[in-house]
Amino acid sequence: MGFRFPSLEDLNANFNQLRKLPDTIGFELTNLKKLSVNSNKLVFLPYSISHLTNLRILDARLNCLRSLPEDLENLINLETLNVSQNFQYLETLPYSVGLLLSLVELDISYNKITSLPDSIGCLRKLQTLCVDGNPLVSPPMEVFEQGLHAVKEYMSDRMNNGGASNGSKSKKSSWVGRLVKYGTFNGRSQKTSSSSGAGSRHRHSHDGEAFMPEYRTIDGIASPSYLGMFSPRRLFSSPRHSFSR
Repeated sequence: MGFRFPSLEDLNANFNQLRKLPDTIGFELTNLKKLSVNSNKLVFLPYSISHLTNLRILDARLNCLRSLPEDLENLINLETLNVSQNFQYLETLPYSVGLLLSLVELDISYNKITSLPDSIGCLRKLQTLCVDGNPLVSPPMEVFEQGLHAVKEYMSDRMNNGGASNGSKSKKSSWVGRLVKYGTFNGRSQKTSSSSGAGSRHRHSHDGEAFMPEYRTIDGIASPSYLGMFSPRRLFSSPRHSFSR
């Protein structure tokens, strides 16, 4: 399948029955800035997605994603990545997430992720991290309660100390070299100070970073045409990470 609109900047394919995207999408829609494919039945995203170097927003929530492409580092302009609500299907994130140099918002809520890749600590521009509804054990909950700055510091320390996460140590070592090359990791933890109280629902660090674990409304969920897709059991079957007072 070929695309007749190579200059296309915004592609919205939400609320369909898509099970896969064209393998060549990343090679043909090179000017794409926003790709919205939420509320489909996608099992994976094609490898060519990593060639969308102009992409700024990728919304792939409410699918059946088992994994994400390993080579995400070419998405140098990506600011928002939303892969939330793939529920029991999405269990891990690729280590290359730490090479998304422009990433500001990452939403992985309502999946089955137990551990964040250590490379998360290298996302210098990250301001919002949504992890609600995952059975996370790493970082531990007490780290999340201190805010995003603490999460990034914890992950940086793990990388600096050689802790294992999301794969073998040999695989991880190869990624550390790439992180250093891209200038996102210098081998030392990045310490920041918190300026908010421990009981705050939305936590802010001194440099304006925010940790927002709250569940947010899905676009179009109230539309009568789609109400059947979202049963209460499906939406709330995962454990919640609550930070209320």
